[in-house]
Amino acid sequence: MKRKLLRFASYLAVAGLASALTLGVNWWLGDYSKLEQLESLIEQLYIEDVDLTTVEDYAAEGMIAALGDRWSYYIPASEYQSYQEQSENAYVGIGITIIQAEDGSGLEVVEVQPEGPAMEAGMQPGDLITAISDQSAVGMTTDEARNLVRGEEGTFVSITVRREEQELNLSVKRARIETVVASGQLLDGNIGLVTISNFDQRCAQESISAIEDLLNQGAEKLIFDVRFNPGGYAEELVKLLDYLLPEGNLFQTVDSMGRQTLDTSDEKWLDVPMAVLVNADSYSAAEFFAAALQEYEAAVIIGEQTSGKGYFQNTFPLVDGSAVALSTGKYFTPKGVSLEGVGITPDILSTVDEDTYWQIYYNQIPPEEDPQIAAAVAALNG
Repeated sequence: MKRKLLRFASYLAVAGLASALTLGVNWWLGDYSKLEQLESLIEQLYIEDVDLTTVEDYAAEGMIAALGDRWSYYIPASEYQSYQEQSENAYVGIGITIIQAEDGSGLEVVEVQPEGPAMEAGMQPGDLITAISDQSAVGMTTDEARNLVRGEEGTFVSITVRREEQELNLSVKRARIETVVASGQLLDGNIGLVTISNFDQRCAQESISAIEDLLNQGAEKLIFDVRFNPGGYAEELVKLLDYLLPEGNLFQTVDSMGRQTLDTSDEKWLDVPMAVLVNADSYSAAEFFAAALQEYEAAVIIGEQTSGKGYFQNTFPLVDGSAVALSTGKYFTPKGVSLEGVGITPDILSTVDEDTYWQIYYNQIPPEEDPQIAAAVAALNG
């Protein structure tokens, strides 16, 4: 009997301790929101050490994912600077494009920016980077390499490259690099090729400059290449469309508050035959660029069905240096058509195999060997 009483007393003690803990926690948490309560519980009572920044990052990503919107996304504080640099089409680095070598032996340099720090230091396309800042590049990812290469403007980074049988140790000065947004090239038959990388800062200015330079060289027809173009700012899109198209509607938006805007063009326009190249990796402003030219019957659209991004995002910085890009409105073509989930259907379908796809992506194929450019040339000449 005494043993049973002792056991019962121990149960009461445990229950009392649990109740006291619960009452203490309830008092302690007060009127916090559910997420604040969870974070406080984890911080104060979780038995293991925990990185609350990681917890908050996962929570933020989960909240955005729960929206079911493929276009909204969370940007951790560690990535926000890179995100801003991308929007500005500028970064502090050395001016190279790299990919992982197929055999994992290092990082292959596929492009060196003209007159950039890497070119001045003697780096060439085809070089194999085997070490960065005395760290082996064997098995290194491109993101890891970028983090090592980028740094404070004016400082130096040491890079070891293998060129055929030579091993070269290069000291490269980091500098602010403005990436080329739009470039022009005159093809045979007086056809100008304008390649537009994105619609972020300087897109309209560089695109119009490339167009006028090609016209001065004798271009009589134009091809716009917006394959792999992720889109960008609506303002840049409207400026370029205003230059190309006659008077009329250009672009429409409706935001989450129901406010509508309509951008229009003046009476000046560029009266030359045009074609636009698109693929499944043409997004947002790139799609609406092609759509506007298609609806005005100002250009023939060639390539593949585009991605179908019809929402626009605003970026909101958060207190810890992170940010969220949240869909806050919808885009519409000049005729009021939404491209969300649909995209642009080309006037002329032209597909490529996987090898050619990657050669185009990494700018490793000359225009005369690009089958989609050839299809655009044939359409313009036809």
